[in-house]
Amino acid sequence: MSLSEDSGSGVALWRRVADSIEQSIANGTYPHDTRLPGEMEIAEIHRVNRHTVRRALAALAERGLVRAERGSGTYVEAPRISYPLRSRTRFSEIVGAGGQEADGKLLHSSIEPASQDLAKRLGVKTGASLLRIDALRMADRIPICVGTTWMEAARFPDGGHVYERKRSTTKLLTHFGVRDYRREWTNVTAAIVDAADAARLDLALGRPVLVVDSLDTEPDGKPLLTTRARFAAERVQFVIENQ
Repeated sequence: MSLSEDSGSGVALWRRVADSIEQSIANGTYPHDTRLPGEMEIAEIHRVNRHTVRRALAALAERGLVRAERGSGTYVEAPRISYPLRSRTRFSEIVGAGGQEADGKLLHSSIEPASQDLAKRLGVKTGASLLRIDALRMADRIPICVGTTWMEAARFPDGGHVYERKRSTTKLLTHFGVRDYRREWTNVTAAIVDAADAARLDLALGRPVLVVDSLDTEPDGKPLLTTRARFAAERVQFVIENQ
């Protein structure tokens, strides 16, 4: 028998190993965040060499089913949340539509002067007082993103405490009489998680995050809030929808 394929079925050995591991993930033998057996153990189970096992694991990693952590092992990934980016982007609605429970947790709130960039986004003077809210958003208690949101402080007095009670940006806005708003623009870049966000998102240092900068406006186009969110790249899949 060749080390590259089974002479009887014509299926590459690495593919057979990958399919077997995938089936074990699907049936719950290896739940998400579980560390898989080591390469030597997998090789012995399937009677293949370690090169074949490495290729199988690499294929599973490319598909987002597992992740390799240097010095630790290979872990099963949680299913990615399909996250549409559209004119109406609401974390709670998106997560709820997928059958999961959305939740938010206030990390910090403060009043700070608007930088030149934030002032331009929000249409206020540089140095104007802004309410800053740092929050962790979760789906079924799994951390999905850390977001930093800025809005005019005068319009949302005590907004930090309101968010702490409501645990949702949309509910905070409703509390202050804002019934509807829309996404004006979204910009997505990639980065490596820093130490603070790694702890909040339960990620290993060196893991990728998707940084989403956005501006939301009222129906008449007046800037309402701007956000910089850092999503755990291994837990979401962005879907760009035509407007």
